[in-house]
Amino acid sequence: MREREPASMQLNQLAPGGGGGSAPDLATSPDRKKAASNAIGEYLEPGVKDHGNDAEESTAAAVKEFGAKDGDGWDTSAALKKVHATWEKQVTALRGRLLYEANGLLKTSVDLRSNDIGIATSMRPKSNIDNL
Repeated sequence: MREREPASMQLNQLAPGGGGGSAPDLATSPDRKKAASNAIGEYLEPGVKDHGNDAEESTAAAVKEFGAKDGDGWDTSAALKKVHATWEKQVTALRGRLLYEANGLLKTSVDLRSNDIGIATSMRPKSNIDNL
């Protein structure tokens, strides 16, 4: 059996096929990140909340319609209650994720700026003033 040669990597060239770079429409400026964060907070998350609540009234009516009137009621009523509880959890999770991503967009600019300052500071030659 033939031994495998160790993998090698060169970092001074582009990936084959021109890949490896970021997409041209990637929001990298602080203004674009803020705009994306605002869009999530002003449009997406409230829309998810509103449409998530749309199912509330119709599901409650269906549960009541299929529920017990003179006896046990339909199994559909209990199943709808269970499905609706799952739906509520999923809508809540999606809203939380949207807000997390919106905050992450805003935080990224701060993190990158802090990293840049830290790298610049560590690369700067030491001075006698630093010890004062």
